Amino acid sequence: MNIGVFLSAADLGEEYTGPAREFGKLMGAGGHCLVWGGSDVGLMKVLADSVQEAGGRIVGVSVDFLQGRVRPQADEMVVTADLAARKAELLRRSDALVVMVGGMGTLDEATEILELKKHGLHAKPVVLLNSAGFYDGLELQLRRMDAEGFLPLPLSQLVYFAQDGAAALSYILEQS
Repeated sequence: MNIGVFLSAADLGEEYTGPAREFGKLMGAGGHCLVWGGSDVGLMKVLADSVQEAGGRIVGVSVDFLQGRVRPQADEMVVTADLAARKAELLRRSDALVVMVGGMGTLDEATEILELKKHGLHAKPVVLLNSAGFYDGLELQLRRMDAEGFLPLPLSQLVYFAQDGAAALSYILEQS
């Protein structure tokens, strides 16, 4: 299975690198392919290292202005012209999507894939991997949107909140 993962390229602490390492090992050991932003820095590097070390394939989807950060030892690397094309290519190549910790770019990717799913433009499983409670606030906001009628379908049909990599992968496999 091709699992698209959106996450930070920043150097982060063990509360975030540990869960990324765990999820990467589970993906690689399960024979899954990581489809990710292609960077060889920060949390993106931690995840890609873990997948490859456990025997999995990695496919990067980078963007023209970040070519200096791409991982040279990826199994495949696609470079798009802009961020919109990158997001579309990540979605196209993925059978399931996982959002790990990240900044504005990751939040943009998460909201776009949820918006597309809300409108029926994809039906792929989406998981927010809530490492160290990072997405507690977002989960609270999405639950409020659901409760107050802002979502056309139940939140549980849009996204699954996982506390660890094992729960994230288990959910994805159950949905496929």
